[in-house]
Amino acid sequence: MSENQNNKKGNSQNPFQKKTPGKGTGFNFYWIYAIIIAVFIGLQLYDSTGGPKSISWNRFENDMLTSGAVERVVIVNKEVAEVYLKSSQYNNPKFKDALIRSGKVVPQYIIPVSSVESFERKLDEAQATVPRNQRINPESETRKNWGLDILEYLLPILLMLGLWIFIMRRMSGGSGPGSQIFNIGKSRASLYNAEDKIRITFADVAGLEEAKEEVEEIVSFLKNPSKFTNLGGKIPKGALLVGPPGTGKTLLAKAVAGEANVPFFSLSGSDFVEMFVGVGAARVRDLFNQAKQKAPCIIFIDEIDAIGRSRSRNSIQGGNDERENTLNSLLVEMDGFGTNSGIIILAATNRPDILDPALLRPGRFDRMISIDKPDVVGREAIFKVHLKPLKLATDVDAASLATQTPGFAGAEIANVCNEAALIAARHNKEAVNMQDFQDAIDRVIGGLEKKNKLISPEEKKIVAYHEAGHAVAGWFLEFADPLVKVSIVPRGVAALGYAQYLPKEQFLYTIEQLTDSMCMALGGRAAEEIIFNRISTGALSDLERITKMAYGMVTIYGMNKRIGNISFYDPKAPDFGFTKPYSEATAQAIDEEVKKILEEAYIRTKNLLTSKKHELETVAQELLKKEVIFQNDLERLIGKRPFDPKDLPAVSDSSIDLSAENAKLPAAENPVAPQVENNPTTDAQQG
Repeated sequence: MSENQNNKKGNSQNPFQKKTPGKGTGFNFYWIYAIIIAVFIGLQLYDSTGGPKSISWNRFENDMLTSGAVERVVIVNKEVAEVYLKSSQYNNPKFKDALIRSGKVVPQYIIPVSSVESFERKLDEAQATVPRNQRINPESETRKNWGLDILEYLLPILLMLGLWIFIMRRMSGGSGPGSQIFNIGKSRASLYNAEDKIRITFADVAGLEEAKEEVEEIVSFLKNPSKFTNLGGKIPKGALLVGPPGTGKTLLAKAVAGEANVPFFSLSGSDFVEMFVGVGAARVRDLFNQAKQKAPCIIFIDEIDAIGRSRSRNSIQGGNDERENTLNSLLVEMDGFGTNSGIIILAATNRPDILDPALLRPGRFDRMISIDKPDVVGREAIFKVHLKPLKLATDVDAASLATQTPGFAGAEIANVCNEAALIAARHNKEAVNMQDFQDAIDRVIGGLEKKNKLISPEEKKIVAYHEAGHAVAGWFLEFADPLVKVSIVPRGVAALGYAQYLPKEQFLYTIEQLTDSMCMALGGRAAEEIIFNRISTGALSDLERITKMAYGMVTIYGMNKRIGNISFYDPKAPDFGFTKPYSEATAQAIDEEVKKILEEAYIRTKNLLTSKKHELETVAQELLKKEVIFQNDLERLIGKRPFDPKDLPAVSDSSIDLSAENAKLPAAENPVAPQVENNPTTDAQQG
């Protein structure tokens, strides 16, 4: 395969990689600077090694003048005195450092002269005893160094000329980081034309069927506009992709670029941000000017919340907000006095609640396409996409993996597949089997297994009873999620043990479900108090979760009789609000009701575990022996769970139902979502 073919192949594998321009073959102007520096260094070396040695007046008087070794003395330019020795003195050991050049009479030494009169007076005084006709009389000469004089005048001219050429090259758009100095107001969008052959298509996007239908309509309009215009319809001017991180917003935009076959401008919201005032607005104008020349085209702005934040948030009175100026320019270009026909705007964000309302109105972003975490059918489709490049064993089943990973986004599923391949390679396997995927899911949920982390037997016993408390409490609570796995193997940063559950996919919760979830979370602390008659810091994550849940029940969901059917949640409130939408008396009542809910849940949990103390001991001892137990182990130890739904998949050692334990409502709609094990119960035993 030729080198060009290799390059083409590499470009096709990464279609959104920016193309680097070819290297120029012109003369590099920096060589001129190198030559000038070399000349200066050469002159310095010549002056330091090639000229006569400078000596003091005392040596001149004592060693040369009084001994009659001096032939003549020449004062040059009233600066130095050149000393010429008699030829008979060339071999004198006293003058072995003298400068001698064959065939040329040169001064052997030089003496610095501060004043000609002073030098002549000292010379006369030193020769006072010498007869007048034998005295050395100094000569005076004025010399011109034409090379240095020319260089003295030429060097500033060369420097100015070089600086001028340097600036002009940068202004004309030369390569290198400095080329952006005078193009700072230009758009930084990457342009992908139809001939770039972006290989990502809608077939590569799985689990987002509803979102694909919305954007496919935009692509269909670009390919066949008459189908819509014949009926009087107009294509939406913009579509906003909204969803949690990792759900495939940018991937969907790449698929649009690969399917539309029109010029595609791609950039992020931070590309408009600069330290100079007015640069963001200038880049917006330049972007749309380029897009008008390429219309019909698509502009994709990733993470638009970087410039689209609501103008009412964190505004400073009398201040100038550069982000606000950029947003104003974007609003005008998207739908202002002038029209931009043929330009479709795609944008993506995971924080739609902070965007400016003017940006979201019809005419700018006509559609808000929600991309949520996939359900079990979507996860199965995503697994099938990411399993294609892997060498799989016969026991790998995408449907089973989708069941084991509720709450996983597309990026997390891709990470699980990659981790499974790495784990299989680490064990020198020829194919990736189901156990590798289960280990990968375990690692993604709980973190890296700390095999060498040493904990004392006392701490290990506390962790075992703590996790057994979670397991037993959830086993005998009707509305708690069914347990899948309990482990006391340290994982992650501070987790000494964790429990995993298999929640069903739901979006609405009742008071009974939330209460049972809190009781299950408090099972670890209650077990510690029942068995050891003391508590530890291991319930940190449990307490954080149930506190948020209880405050959500009281202040957001209206699930408290004393407070009533009131919700104090305002999604449009400023990020740093210093006022509460209720009085101090209400705040005190909220705190009292939250404390009451948690106390009642804790008492209920203690009573449950006290009545099931034998089962608690049995599970804890099994954990101390095996370190990891599964659902079938609990059924063997304490009997079948009395509230298991009939459609729950069977769980065993060979088929571990791991879970990301999904928080069912999106964070934007449900900021204090009932965290029914959104993350695995990583009970960090902190000392």
